[in-house]
Amino acid sequence: METFLMESPWAPWAILLLILWMLPWTGVALWKSARNGHKAWFIILLLLNTMAILEILYIFIFGKKKK
Repeated sequence: METFLMESPWAPWAILLLILWMLPWTGVALWKSARNGHKAWFIILLLLNTMAILEILYIFIFGKKKK
């Protein structure tokens, strides 16, 4: 499997697309968690790489400000 990925001409493009997908979601989620004072969420989002799934969940579900 490792050899297949290293020899694939599309592998660098797939990695680049994945990075371009994750970077904005991670940035917004980290920004919202810092602004909301959610230190635990900030650390979790910073350390875990979940292909932006956790970040999207935080932004739309867990990151809502409480009134």
